[in-house]
Amino acid sequence: MPRFHCSVRLSSGDTLVLPPGAARHVQVLRLQPGDEITLFDGAGGEYLATIERMGRSDVSVNVGAHDPVEREASRPVHLALGMPANERMDWLVEKATELGVASIQPLMTAHGVLRLAGERADKKVAHWQAVAVAACEQCGRNRVPQVLPIRPLADWLAALPAPGAGERRGILSFAAGARSTGAFRSEAAGSFTVLSGPEGGLSPSEEQDALRRGFLPLTLGTRVLRAETAAIAALVSLGS
Repeated sequence: MPRFHCSVRLSSGDTLVLPPGAARHVQVLRLQPGDEITLFDGAGGEYLATIERMGRSDVSVNVGAHDPVEREASRPVHLALGMPANERMDWLVEKATELGVASIQPLMTAHGVLRLAGERADKKVAHWQAVAVAACEQCGRNRVPQVLPIRPLADWLAALPAPGAGERRGILSFAAGARSTGAFRSEAAGSFTVLSGPEGGLSPSEEQDALRRGFLPLTLGTRVLRAETAAIAALVSLGS
């Protein structure tokens, strides 16, 4: 059954006009009045809905029963990463969403090639958020991970509070003594924040700054992975 995200709060029994993006998608699929679809608003669970009317550019639906089903990862993982270039960030947001990431923090780092600020940065974040929404529609998640505003790594680290109870922080690193992500996951319950560098990795000073903010060095093994591969591998290891 087709699934669509609604940016408005849903309630059983309501009749509503779908947001423009969802309405266009319904029309592209050539759905008709009487057809059933699934809607979710990101607040948890999903709703059965029935198309009532198809206009030239608008679609009205009747919202039916709520199903509280959730398809989230067993452990929340927040991903902070030096942004990879070109379309790799789109791919990373899509796959991270499918794998259950709780939030994504794009960062500008010393070795990163992507530099965004102002309106360009806002447009990119909005685009990545739309990628996350589309991935949720495809994979069955009912909670959309937030793509946070782009920040310089140093500013983001400086603003972090002390780790709270049940929160664990790790940084992907080739440092001697780095523990495996699997061992890190098994040591404690709670949520994880994992920091991953861009192409070329984090600079030594950036890594030291992260360690001072409570991040522990983590390793994915001896192979050198692409930036987007490393972030996804860490997400799978920590969140599964």
